[in-house]
Amino acid sequence: MSDFAQNVKQQADIVRIIGEYVRLKKAGAQNFSGLCPFHSEKTPSFSVHAGRQFFHCFGCGQSGDVFTFVQKIENVSFPEAVRTVAQKCGIALPKREFHSPEEAAEHRQRAKLIDLHEAAAQWFEEQLRSGEGAAARAYLAQRGLDEKGIARFRIGYAPDSFHALRERLQGMADLDTLRQSGLFSWKEQEDGQPGPIYSRFRKRITFPIANEGGRIIAFTARALESGEKAGPKYMNSPETPLYSKGHVLFNLDKARQAIREADFAVLVEGQMDCISAYLAGITNVLATSGTAFTEMQARLLARYSKRVIVNFDPDTAGANAAEKSIGLLTEEGFEVKIVTLDGGLDPDRFIRENGVRAYMDALRTARRYQEYLIERARVQFPPRSPEAKVKALNFLLPHIRRVPNAIARNEFATDAAQSLGIDSSLMREELKQAVAKRRDFVASAQAYPLTRAEQILLMAFAAAPGSEARHTAEAALARHSEDFARIREDVQQMVHLLRAREAGIDPLAAMQEPQQKQMLASLFVSVHDAEPASAEVEAAMLTVRRLALEQQQRELRGSILEAERTGRMEDALQLTRHAQEITRRLRELD
Repeated sequence: MSDFAQNVKQQADIVRIIGEYVRLKKAGAQNFSGLCPFHSEKTPSFSVHAGRQFFHCFGCGQSGDVFTFVQKIENVSFPEAVRTVAQKCGIALPKREFHSPEEAAEHRQRAKLIDLHEAAAQWFEEQLRSGEGAAARAYLAQRGLDEKGIARFRIGYAPDSFHALRERLQGMADLDTLRQSGLFSWKEQEDGQPGPIYSRFRKRITFPIANEGGRIIAFTARALESGEKAGPKYMNSPETPLYSKGHVLFNLDKARQAIREADFAVLVEGQMDCISAYLAGITNVLATSGTAFTEMQARLLARYSKRVIVNFDPDTAGANAAEKSIGLLTEEGFEVKIVTLDGGLDPDRFIRENGVRAYMDALRTARRYQEYLIERARVQFPPRSPEAKVKALNFLLPHIRRVPNAIARNEFATDAAQSLGIDSSLMREELKQAVAKRRDFVASAQAYPLTRAEQILLMAFAAAPGSEARHTAEAALARHSEDFARIREDVQQMVHLLRAREAGIDPLAAMQEPQQKQMLASLFVSVHDAEPASAEVEAAMLTVRRLALEQQQRELRGSILEAERTGRMEDALQLTRHAQEITRRLRELD
């Protein structure tokens, strides 16, 4: 860790920083607890220790310091987390250093591209307010958007000009950077070289797409006219160094805190659906921007909540997109519900025609995705013949086998069999074969298997230097170092790392084994904020020493028998003397 990062960590108040994301309540002298932001829970298992300046969740095992938390919650690198915490603490940032000229050049290029998108957004906003933007303003008003809503989402207008945007931006960057921005198009010339650039978006309403930090990285543009000359109804920025459509969710920058607080997200297809719901007060809404939902988007959403209500358009394309999204979300462990609005309306139109209360009622009565899929199978393949039942079964089986939990998977299969009129034993057999073809979901890591004595031993070494518990443990270790050299190797390693804290080593960062790391974190974070008493430590030390000696005794007995079997009588005699010494030391412990 750099000197600057260490300085930031020492000055940062982890309770205040995490409190910006999680509602914390005092749960001890220096402990605070709340609902974990990294997994869904109803009972708080997320704990923050003010004195030791780290967090731990007893439910999912996530733990670390203030930088670890910001990295996970904001999905940023370690250097970015350090900068974020420094800014929150009002600490001046040092001049950024790069590991290579290439890294420095890439950073400058990304900064230029972000500046270009910000300048383009401002220009589009200006054009919407101009005379030429009148038709666009009328269209937006017709869709129920007022000036505040337009300004909130920075909606703009790209005029019917090939060169106006280029003239606005050309003083900001060179031609190669303008090409990389995705704001311009060009035609390849006869010699294979790219021709002059011209505006990609023309005579279109523009919707900026932002990253999680709120920086504009791309645009979606809707045509005001229809027909072949107008091109596609919606046109998106191409893939650029800033923008990969499968890695971005529209409105996440505005919705992420609301998603955390509500512990669920509403997922819609288009920007207007998202904007209408958000401006109506449903602020935990996101959009896929009309693209297929991806694994990266699911993982992005999972950092804020593992519960989602999917409300895609009811047409064929929307239903197919919903099916794919359900499958992906299910595999990622989400709790998924589905909304199908009355009249086959999309969210935008439904809210405008029926009001936000009716839409909220629809969200509250959202169906479990299993019910939605079973109903969809029945509609597509009415189960009136054996052939139709086979088709319905083949439609549902891929979705059933994606369910990671065996009990939920069996319940889904039973409901499907009953609804389709299929023998449940046949359904289970088909499911068994289907599940056999996929790797079973890895169960969540369980608590590390330590005895109570070993836990107390580690708790004593986890206590603050100078405390009574720590003093008792250190004294016992000094008196009986030979015995403790025989204790479990993993426990020895944890003791070593805990003692190394005074040398500036972070035991949580140094520990490689996830289960051991979780065990160490749980030792640090005590809900009762209590250290073991000296008598407990002494008793635990005695027990751990006895276990170590008994294990050594068992190993010696095996070695003695092996030496006698192979005729190595001198070795057997020496091993017997050693075993007798172990027996004597065990008697002293009684």
